[in-house]
Amino acid sequence: MGILLTAADAGVSAGGGLISMVLIYGIFIVAMWFFFFRPQSKEKKRMAAMLAALEVGDCVLTTSGFYGIIIDISDDTVVVEFGNNKNCRIPMDKNAISRVEKAE
Repeated sequence: MGILLTAADAGVSAGGGLISMVLIYGIFIVAMWFFFFRPQSKEKKRMAAMLAALEVGDCVLTTSGFYGIIIDISDDTVVVEFGNNKNCRIPMDKNAISRVEKAE
């Protein structure tokens, strides 16, 4: 009788182990989403809003570290003037802009 009782207890504890393992994996997945994917999506939305609000005359910092003034804007490109030299106007992709300072 003791053997049957022990076998029944083992079946119950195995089912409880499966539930706790699924619960731990669920908590791990939620924690990964909260700490990794959510901030990344917020940053992506912030960058999209920043690029959508670009205007002619804004001072921008490119991903290569150059400061310039936006001269012209089209769908996915901008023309940026670098320095005091009016001949240094370079067309570039909007995604190459890392920071914008609005003209006052």
